Amino acid sequence: MQITVNEVGGLTKKLKIVLPKEEVSKELDAGFRKIKNDARIKGFRRGKVPRHILEKTYGDQVRAEVAEKLVQATYFDAVEKENLDVVAHPEIKTPVFEEDGSFSYEAEVDTRPQFELKEYKGLEIEKEEVEVSDAEIDAEIDRLRRELAPLRSIEKRAARENDIAIVDFDGFHNGEQMKQVHGENVNVDIGSGRHGEEFEKKLVGMNIGEEASVEVDFDASSPNPVLAGKKVDFKIRVNDVKERVLPELDDEFAKDVSDEFESLEALREHISEKIFADKEQAMEGEITDRIMQKLIETNEFEVPSRLVQYEINEYIKQTEDTLQRGGLSLEAAGINRAEAEERYRETAAKRVRGDFILKKIAEQQDIKVLEEDINNGFARIAKQYNMTIPEVRKFFKSRDDMLPFINELLNEKILKFLREEARFTPKTAAASENPENKESAGE
Repeated sequence: MQITVNEVGGLTKKLKIVLPKEEVSKELDAGFRKIKNDARIKGFRRGKVPRHILEKTYGDQVRAEVAEKLVQATYFDAVEKENLDVVAHPEIKTPVFEEDGSFSYEAEVDTRPQFELKEYKGLEIEKEEVEVSDAEIDAEIDRLRRELAPLRSIEKRAARENDIAIVDFDGFHNGEQMKQVHGENVNVDIGSGRHGEEFEKKLVGMNIGEEASVEVDFDASSPNPVLAGKKVDFKIRVNDVKERVLPELDDEFAKDVSDEFESLEALREHISEKIFADKEQAMEGEITDRIMQKLIETNEFEVPSRLVQYEINEYIKQTEDTLQRGGLSLEAAGINRAEAEERYRETAAKRVRGDFILKKIAEQQDIKVLEEDINNGFARIAKQYNMTIPEVRKFFKSRDDMLPFINELLNEKILKFLREEARFTPKTAAASENPENKESAGE
C-alpha cells in the first residue's frame, strides 16, 4: 500500500492510497466467484457462467462492492501508518481501478487541532448573590390567582391587561400571507408575554368585533423558526373578551392551590423555597456559560470544518424536525437553508472549540466517566420521564446510542470540576445593568 499525504489547508489533509494489483485482483476474483454462484443468465447453468459474461453483466456492481471493501479494509491502516489524529468521517473521492490493475482512492480528512491549553483552574467568575424578594413571591401568588380565577365575558368595555382575548389572526410577510401563521379563536392572555409584547399590547383597548393590524419584527434568534428574522404584519380580529374573577387572597386560597398548604404563609414559604432553588439552578447554568466563554476567549485555535458542519447539520435537522411536527418543511416555513447555516456557523464553531478544550482538560485532570456515573445518569433520566431504570437502559443498547450520552456525562463532570475550581467575585449592580455585559453574556 502506497500512501501520499498532501496538505489541503489548515487541519484538512488529503491521503492518496494506492493498492497493488495482486491485492486488488484477489478481491475482484473473490467478488466474481461469489456472484457466479448466484447468477442466473439465460443459456448458462447456474455456477457455470464464464467470467467474461459476468464481467459484462455484473462488472460495475462487483467493482463497486470491491471498491467499498478495499476502502474499508485499508483506510484506518493508512491513517494509523501516517500517525494522523483524525476527528471526523473522511470524504472518500475518486476510487479508480487503474489500467495496470492497481486500485487508488483519495480520503480527505480533518485532524485534531494542536493547541497549548491556557490556565483553566481558578478562573475568576462573577456571581450574583441568589436572593428571593417579596415582590417575586407576590408575582408568583398573582400568577396562581390568575390561573385559578374563573372567567366571565364582558361586553361594556374594551380589552385591558390581564384579560383573555379570543382572537383570529393571520400573518403577512412582504405582503404575502403566511399560511402557517394563522389562528382561529385563540386565547391570548394579555400581558403574559406568551404571544409577544407588541401583539398583546395591540389588543389593549380593542372591543369585541374590532379589527386591527400590528407589525412585529422578530429577532433572528426567535425560537419559532417560521418567524425568526422576519417582519410580520398581523391582521387581528377580536371575537370575545373575558375577565378574571380573582379569588380573595387568604388561607382558603392557599388550600385551593394545594391541600398541602394550611395557610397563606405556608404557601408563601413554599414559593420562596422553589424560586430560590430555580435561581440556584439557573445560576449554575450562568456560571457554566461564563466559564466556557472565558475558555473559548483565551484558547483561540482553528477547528475542523467537518465537525463545524456536523454541528450545523444537527441544528438544521432539529429545526426540520420541529417544523415537520407542525406539518411544515423549511421551504414552506420560508426558511432559506443556506442563510440558516451561515447564521449558526459562528455558534457551531464555538461549540466545537469548547468541546476540544473540555476534552483536553479531561486528559490533563484524568477525568473519566465511570460505571457509577452512567448508572446515576440512567437514574436521572428515569426520574425525569417517570420510567424504570431497565426501561431507560433499553434506549441505550447500541454503541452509537451510548457515545453521545457518555460524552454528555463527561462534559458534566469536567464542568463540575471547573465550577469547583473557579474563584467567584460578587457581580456589582452596575455590571449587571451594563448593556454591553448583557450582550457579551448572551453570546
